[in-house]
Amino acid sequence: MSELWKNGPSFEDGSFKVSTDSVLLASFASPKGKNGIDIGCGSGIISLIMLCTNETLHMTGIDVNEDAAETASSNIQRNGLSSRYNVICGDIREHRMLFNTGSFDFAVCNPPYYPENSGKLSSDTKKALARGETLCTLGDICKAAAYLLPTGGSFYLVHKPERLPEIFCTMTKYSIEPKRLREVQYRIGRAPSLVLIEGRRGGRKGLIIESPLILTNDDGTETEEVLEIYRRA
Repeated sequence: MSELWKNGPSFEDGSFKVSTDSVLLASFASPKGKNGIDIGCGSGIISLIMLCTNETLHMTGIDVNEDAAETASSNIQRNGLSSRYNVICGDIREHRMLFNTGSFDFAVCNPPYYPENSGKLSSDTKKALARGETLCTLGDICKAAAYLLPTGGSFYLVHKPERLPEIFCTMTKYSIEPKRLREVQYRIGRAPSLVLIEGRRGGRKGLIIESPLILTNDDGTETEEVLEIYRRA
């Protein structure tokens, strides 16, 4: 059992350790609505952070992995947040059977990063499914988000920078306009290792590129912004 930050919510990792990308995505998301869905919720960390930092939110998690869905539910219950969270063990590709169109004000997703047959997948089956598009592709996720969001609804995504052209093309294919982009760099001068993206369902064209999020100083210590995100300032 661990704490997300000192005296903060406690959680159990389950099959996967809490990743920096999930924590950064939860911090990056700035939803105006109150009803959100975490697509591929894993152990529920994104929802847990968002619920703890915004008392008006209600989150729904969905994951095809039964163990992950159970871990997410346990993490939420452990922190007394069950009244504002529900989790579904299901396949997001079947979104039309699971939800009504426009059911959520916003969606967040830390998706599989690597295309099938890319050669970058783990030999561990569960990890391979979480990191590779074996069962669920970028297109599947954007298609589902477009269905689940009303016009004006926000879609928050963390991904790898090398797939950025494909991400933007796929989002716009499903009427989600990229509106905000922030690169994540390990250190100043390094190439970005992650990108944080906000899209808007049916939004107007126009992309805001924010200053990069730098994770470490030159001496290897965490930057002030990272310390704030992890409540270690």
